[in-house]
Amino acid sequence: MTLVWVGVLLVALLAAHWGAEQFSSPLKKLRKQWGFSVAAGGAFVGLSSALRGSADIGLGVTLGSNILAIPLMVTAAYLATRKADIPDHQGHERHRREHLLAVDPSAVTVQALPYLAIVALFAILTLPAPWRGLQSVDGWIMLGAYAVYLAQALIRGREKGEKVEWQTKEVLLATGGVAALAVGTYFAVRATENIATAFGLSKIVAGLFITTPVAALPEVFATWNVTRSGQVTSGVTSVMGDHAVTLTIALLPLALVGMPVSNLLLFSVNVAFVALMPILYAAFIHWSGRGEHGFRRWHVFAFIGTYALYMLLIIFWVQPFGGGQGGGQ
Repeated sequence: MTLVWVGVLLVALLAAHWGAEQFSSPLKKLRKQWGFSVAAGGAFVGLSSALRGSADIGLGVTLGSNILAIPLMVTAAYLATRKADIPDHQGHERHRREHLLAVDPSAVTVQALPYLAIVALFAILTLPAPWRGLQSVDGWIMLGAYAVYLAQALIRGREKGEKVEWQTKEVLLATGGVAALAVGTYFAVRATENIATAFGLSKIVAGLFITTPVAALPEVFATWNVTRSGQVTSGVTSVMGDHAVTLTIALLPLALVGMPVSNLLLFSVNVAFVALMPILYAAFIHWSGRGEHGFRRWHVFAFIGTYALYMLLIIFWVQPFGGGQGGGQ
């Protein structure tokens, strides 16, 4: 039966991803660089888990995706750009020789640092003992923080507007996409619940280490394709916009139902690495050497090593895999 639920999880996440893509197409006409493919899915996972009384799954997916995504997307983009011919990418052959994934420096100031401010706000709202966990007021505060994040990004990254035309087909697909998102994420949460029960895992652990990696795979392929098409900066920076949403809008339904922190050590370690990944991201882009900005080969290995360190800490120090809620109560 467990294999059946694994299959349900895969199909559900693929459906949710397809739905998010259809939903994001009209939005991309208004803001090309702010696609909500994974982020919209993250928000629906939060809503579905809250409605089912499984807020731990939504929180696990939110935290896990914010840790895993940056190393995965940077690695995928770096490998994708090792091919000889990347269209409309100036200096590509030299970048290949120098093992550089060139990225526009505005990725640091427009996306990475504001996203890091959101992470800091999240930690302030959820970690201190007097108000530990998620309350409804936290959700509204984080929603306001996302509005500020989006406004500054749109204003600072504003380009000349383009005339857009709306077609009936894309409106219908967007409507179907919302339905696919809702159904797909509902069954993703339900499948995660059953897999967690079968293996004796807490729900937050199942969200962190089962749902999150599977859900990230479609975005890895998207990053690969986008960077190979020559949109290198877009391929490695969209992850920031996506996860600013998962840490704000996606938390709103979880906050509205209220969610205490049952495993403080597990939660604290995850929040620390949620913050560490964008710190490394910004630092690597800004100080990549030789007067250029981007990621070098050793940066890719550093990201992989950091995620490996996270896994080692979880497995050998936090040890949350025992039945129920895990250690660190």
